[in-house]
Amino acid sequence: MSKFLSFNATIKWITSIPSLFHRDLREVYGPCGVFAWNSRCSDTLISLRADVVGNGMARDVVRGGRLSGEREGDIARYLSSSWADRWIGEADLLVDMAHVLMLEEQEIIEAAHARALLEGILRMHAEGLPDTVFDPIFEDVHAGIESHLTGVVGTEAGGRLHIGRSRNDEVATCMRMRLRDELLAVAEEVIGLREILLATAATHCTSVMPGFTHLQHAQPTTLAHHLLAYAAAFERDTARLLDAYGRVNRSPLGSAAFASTGYPIDRESTAVRLGFSGLLINSMDAVSGRDFSLETLAAAAILMSTASRLAEELVIWSSPLVGFVELDDRYCSTSSIMPQKKNPDTLELLRARAASVSGELVGALGIVKGLPQAYNRDLQQLSPHLWRGVDETRASVRVLSGAIETARFVTERMAAEAGRGGSTATELADTLVREFGLPFRTAHHVVARAVRDGRLDAAGLEEAGCEMAGLSIAERGLDQARVERALDPLESVRVRCAPGGPAPEAVEAQIKTLSLRATRDGSFVAQERTRVKNAIEGLIQKAREMIR
Repeated sequence: MSKFLSFNATIKWITSIPSLFHRDLREVYGPCGVFAWNSRCSDTLISLRADVVGNGMARDVVRGGRLSGEREGDIARYLSSSWADRWIGEADLLVDMAHVLMLEEQEIIEAAHARALLEGILRMHAEGLPDTVFDPIFEDVHAGIESHLTGVVGTEAGGRLHIGRSRNDEVATCMRMRLRDELLAVAEEVIGLREILLATAATHCTSVMPGFTHLQHAQPTTLAHHLLAYAAAFERDTARLLDAYGRVNRSPLGSAAFASTGYPIDRESTAVRLGFSGLLINSMDAVSGRDFSLETLAAAAILMSTASRLAEELVIWSSPLVGFVELDDRYCSTSSIMPQKKNPDTLELLRARAASVSGELVGALGIVKGLPQAYNRDLQQLSPHLWRGVDETRASVRVLSGAIETARFVTERMAAEAGRGGSTATELADTLVREFGLPFRTAHHVVARAVRDGRLDAAGLEEAGCEMAGLSIAERGLDQARVERALDPLESVRVRCAPGGPAPEAVEAQIKTLSLRATRDGSFVAQERTRVKNAIEGLIQKAREMIR
């Protein structure tokens, strides 16, 4: 190979090998990044890069001056944040654009230097970040981009890119930019799930089914009422995501290492150009605070716990023992040995991934809980937790939406179970209170004794009334026809018409309210997407105008 290609071309070819086989580096190589693909090849590649540095052809610009030599092998991989940096690489280019424009406008750098920098940044933005900027020889993508850019435009211009900022505020800005996009994306998925639940509920307002407490028959309800319980919970999950969004979308850029900078920077201009809704007020907090990540992971973990509960019920309902739902084949698998099996694997994996997201939150909390002000390198380890958490959440919500939208609910089976297990006993007790004047506790005892004796009819109630309370319910007008009507699951549902209840009119009111709220949330997400998109497009356009 070296007989036909230059050394740089050889290196480029070697670095492309993993992507020839696996396009999605993030899924394949895990938290160690692209260079985890083969340990021996990784060591060789890093050694080759060290040779390049030794020949003066490439260098991590950050290390020059204070530190001597270049890190190799295990040390380079140990310090590298290349996996997590692939999430924020594109955001870093936008941050660079806004920063350079501000430096030129504030007359901190000359226009010629700004044009040279912007031309290089725009080229990377158009062509995509080269894999070399994620090389473990650089501690992070920020150093990789600066080093690459300096190699393209020269030290005179490239060496001015980092004026008035630190990697501390740079990485915090990039994280917030990418995270706000992820929050809107996850919120959009949850809104879509809510709409599916609402549409499904609208067709099942009178589909009676048993309601459960302690996984035992409790009282009759409807499938609509049951699904709306999750729609309401997912509305709160959406609210938590959007609340977090408001705090995430604040700019730390210009805070530098933690004590701001002596240059006459304009933090407001960079914030506006990057689509932020405001500034973080304290520079130390701006670079060291990661509560925005914790809040996002907490919202994601709560959301996933809601999703896991619904997934668990669908798993149970799909069992032949219950038979309430038939899942689409796309969301199931079969057995390698048992030909009859149809297993709800996607929903089982969702339950497990809910635990994983909770673990990401706990891991992130453990990282930050003992850190003194201001920035500490420990925070680098928080980023993988964050990105894995939001990625798992987004994918899981999408899978759950599809599973529900394509499911067939077996309403006749639900109706058959609705009145079993004494589930209408509560309505019978309420009937004794409403129509026959018994105190509720007395009615409760009478019905409970009749249930225990297995005689939930007029004669059994009469006997229980005499035994438990010394009264004749028959003399008050109770007959078998009235008992049977009280024990009808549909009647039990119909009379529960208070707001939030399972009666058809109450369910319809809930659907209307929840639909309006879903539309409101969807509009907010769309408006924010448009606002941020317009800001970024304006930034890129301004950078292009600068180099003309």
